[in-house]
Amino acid sequence: MSFSSLTVGQTSFLGTAVQSAHRTPAKAPRCFRISAYGPRPDRPKWYPGAVPPPYLDGSMQGDYGFDPLRLGSNKEWLPWFKEAELTNGRWAMTAVPGILAIEALGKAEPWWNAGATADKPIPLTWLWVIEIVTFGIIEYKRYQNFKKVGESGFLNQAPFDPLGMRSEEMREKEVKNARLAMVAFLGFTSQTAITGLGPLAALRKHLDDPGHNNIFTSKVGFEVTLFTVALSILPFAIDARKTIQDTDGKDDDEFAPLSLNKNVNL
Repeated sequence: MSFSSLTVGQTSFLGTAVQSAHRTPAKAPRCFRISAYGPRPDRPKWYPGAVPPPYLDGSMQGDYGFDPLRLGSNKEWLPWFKEAELTNGRWAMTAVPGILAIEALGKAEPWWNAGATADKPIPLTWLWVIEIVTFGIIEYKRYQNFKKVGESGFLNQAPFDPLGMRSEEMREKEVKNARLAMVAFLGFTSQTAITGLGPLAALRKHLDDPGHNNIFTSKVGFEVTLFTVALSILPFAIDARKTIQDTDGKDDDEFAPLSLNKNVNL
């Protein structure tokens, strides 16, 4: 660890200032720090038996070794993908409570039409112009902040932390909640496209008759059933492929399903 400052004190009998042997560690600028974690090979994985790719070593918040498309293999793009995930997750964390609130408050229009039918104090064309200019400036500053400090922040503040809640634990929780919100938003939109109902209305309908009101009895029930069966068979197919190819006992970075992986400690 590097040190940058010395504690200055006085001797008890000479009365002269001297440099104390006590050194205090220098604090790294938080804005340039991607994570305080070091590599964590023993961290929990997205699936028991999964072997993370080498570039996902656990040093980032929310890293469970999941990257089936190997999008993060480019080290130059990995920080950008990390920030893009957070940005989209923050939008989703804003959207999901808004969708639920609109329906819970009994608004006449469903959430997907609320913006189109709301009373506007200005013409729609001017609203578009204002939004394009406003968000254009915000996005420009976000990109400039990322290039400078590795985080987007907000306008001239990067990182953006007005409440002083920036800790490793909170950053980990933010990633987890962001991912949960993105999955929830995907569920809301898919549910609306299939049933034409909002999330709360669909939940009430399902609770009234779970056996007849579920995704398997919907108009895409057959497709969902095929996908579920394929997903269940996939681990066995992967293991069979690895067995046939025979890796000569060498470890690789491919997925090893739990039920067939003899090296996994349960």
